[in-house]
Amino acid sequence: MEKNLRIVCIGAGNLATNLAYALQQQGFQIEQVYSRTQQSAQELAQGLGASYTCSLDELLLGRELYLVSLRDDALLELAPQIMAGKEDALVVHTAGSVAMDVLAAYGNRVGVLYPMQTFSKARLVSFSSIPIFLEAAQTRDLALLRSIASKLTSRVFEADSEQRKKLHLAAVFASNFANHMYTLSAEFLTKYGLPFESMLSLIDETTSKVHTVSPAAAQTGPASRNDQDVMAEHIAMLADMPQLQEIYKLVSTSILNHKTDNK
Repeated sequence: MEKNLRIVCIGAGNLATNLAYALQQQGFQIEQVYSRTQQSAQELAQGLGASYTCSLDELLLGRELYLVSLRDDALLELAPQIMAGKEDALVVHTAGSVAMDVLAAYGNRVGVLYPMQTFSKARLVSFSSIPIFLEAAQTRDLALLRSIASKLTSRVFEADSEQRKKLHLAAVFASNFANHMYTLSAEFLTKYGLPFESMLSLIDETTSKVHTVSPAAAQTGPASRNDQDVMAEHIAMLADMPQLQEIYKLVSTSILNHKTDNK
């Protein structure tokens, strides 16, 4: 039954693009795409064989499911317009850090489908191993969302808005901050004429390791060993890059303190 749902995608960004294609690959029908930007809306709609609009007033009505994948600030701003005229439809957002109440203030059939992954339009990912966290105002809608999510992945969980915020914060540390460290590493290497590609094997092994041991047990490096001589040398090497030097000191202190706290 759920594959007969007519779906409208509100948003055409990184997450929206990946989710829309994943749903279509599982046989779901995406009828329309909305984006404030015509190019984004048109590109995704053409790829899906759907119509598109840049006006919320032109959203197709009478559809069974509306998937909202917008920036947090846009979601908060546009929630009243998004919910207008959709009293009988299920409206679901995909944000990790926004409460379901943002939609619940304007309707009874609302929910959240939050895939915890980093997404890019240029690199479509497989949902088969991605955890999806669900929340819904009504029991029947939670069952429907579980049925839909289960077509994408076996890792389907329930999480309320407060739990989801904690997941999102943890993901910022695990993904966004980790990736920023890659950026800093790349900038440092570029300064000295060295290729960032030399880090890829190390990054891959570091990431793979935490599949089998805890992050704390996998930690290596001078701070983990409390090697003060090496750390002092590194800090001196960063004298002409004071911001990077401060980050090095802060993270090294955190690693050292964490090892001490867990002895």
